[in-house]
Amino acid sequence: MTGPETAPEIQQEIEQTRERLGHTVEQLAAKADVKARARAKADEMRATAQDKAAELSSRVRQNQTLRYGWPLAVTATGLVAIAAALVWRQRG
Repeated sequence: MTGPETAPEIQQEIEQTRERLGHTVEQLAAKADVKARARAKADEMRATAQDKAAELSSRVRQNQTLRYGWPLAVTATGLVAIAAALVWRQRG
């Protein structure tokens, strides 16, 4: 295996190694910061729960509208039919 042969090449290799080592240390530090990771996971789970709650709330409202809306429509149709029958009976 041949390595760098001149001083500038050696210096460049040292700088690259330091940079890689710096990134590795940052990654290890992030993994070791359990409190920050737990906080991030809690935030993620809270956002997911809020999204699910909003979706469920929307479904419930939609279901209630359908459940309570159709009897109102049938009642209104019946009232219109009765009113039409009374008007027709009075004219006839």
